[in-house]
Amino acid sequence: MTRYKITFLIDKNNDWIEKKIKNLFKNNNKYFFKIEKNFKKIIKQDIVFILNYTKILPKSFLENNHLNLVVHASDLPKGKGFAPIQWQILKNKNKIPICLVIANEKFDSGGIIDKRYFYLKGHELNDEIRDIQAKETVKTVKNFLKKYPNFKIKQQIGRSTFFRRRFRSDSELNINSNLKKNFNLLRVVDNKKYPAFFKYKNNKYIIKISKIIN
Repeated sequence: MTRYKITFLIDKNNDWIEKKIKNLFKNNNKYFFKIEKNFKKIIKQDIVFILNYTKILPKSFLENNHLNLVVHASDLPKGKGFAPIQWQILKNKNKIPICLVIANEKFDSGGIIDKRYFYLKGHELNDEIRDIQAKETVKTVKNFLKKYPNFKIKQQIGRSTFFRRRFRSDSELNINSNLKKNFNLLRVVDNKKYPAFFKYKNNKYIIKISKIIN
């Protein structure tokens, strides 16, 4: 039996997805799994799952592996780029598409192998959103591996739109709006890495949010 070599390429800052992978993907007779944070160490793999990786990968890397796949949470070709779930939440979206696509030299532009949806209830905060995203990513990967090596590819159709990278400055609250209008921004901020803040009378104030679980 062929034993396929599979690598998960993740960004060093995305430990939230690494924990899910470590717990759920274990080596077996069909697959040999490993996790890598440096693309230069990935050579001649059967499948590379590129998960929340924020750097542009060179053509030589893509050609070196048999199949390179990206999991992207938007209705491609709409919403290519960065932080798609966060940007959609800020647009009051709770139905979130998640696509498995072929990686190529352009951002999130390859053929689509699978597209499904998951739903948010509108109250989840950043840690909960990340947990749901990780679980849905794992589901997408597992669904593909059940079919592999048999799968179909559909080309993306329609006009492309792009989400830009989010920065700390994007966590600024509008103090002239009410709390309800600021709530979705409070949901997507990270209390440690990029907390919500506002400026008032030449001073900057940080606000951290947490949920009381009954």
